Amino acid sequence: MSDSLHLVCPSCHAVNRLPISRLDQGPRCGQCRQALFTGQPLELTGATFGKHVSRNDIPVLVDFWASWCGPCRMMAPQFVRAASLLEPQVRLAKVDTEAEPTLGARYGIRSIPTLALFKGGREIARQSGAMAAQDIVRWVRTQL
Repeated sequence: MSDSLHLVCPSCHAVNRLPISRLDQGPRCGQCRQALFTGQPLELTGATFGKHVSRNDIPVLVDFWASWCGPCRMMAPQFVRAASLLEPQVRLAKVDTEAEPTLGARYGIRSIPTLALFKGGREIARQSGAMAAQDIVRWVRTQL
C-alpha cells in the first residue's frame, strides 16, 4: 500500500498528493493554499463531480437533494454535522438534482434525499431517506 494519497481540493479542484501521516494535520492545497478539509460538504456540479469521485483516494459520500424537498432541508444540517465527524477519512459532497438533472439521471436517483457512497470512482452503497448525523456516520462506517 502506498504511503500517500490523492485529494482533490474543494476550492480549486487541483489534485494534491499527500502523505497519509499528514491527513489529520489540516492539510492545504499545494496550488491555491486553501484547506483540503473544511468540515463542510462540497457542492458538486456536472463539471466537478467526476473528478472528485474518481480522483479522491478517500471515499466520497454524496447527498443527492433538491431545495424544494422538505426532508432534504431537514437533513441538511445533519449532513453538515456528519461532515465534521467523518472528515478527513471521508469527503462529503452535495448534488442539487434540480440544478444538475443529468447527474441525478446518470445515477438513477428516484427519491431524495439519497446518499451514495463512492470509493475508487465506483458507487459502493446507497441509502434513501433523511437521516440524523449519527445515523449517517454509522451507516458510512458500516459500509467501509
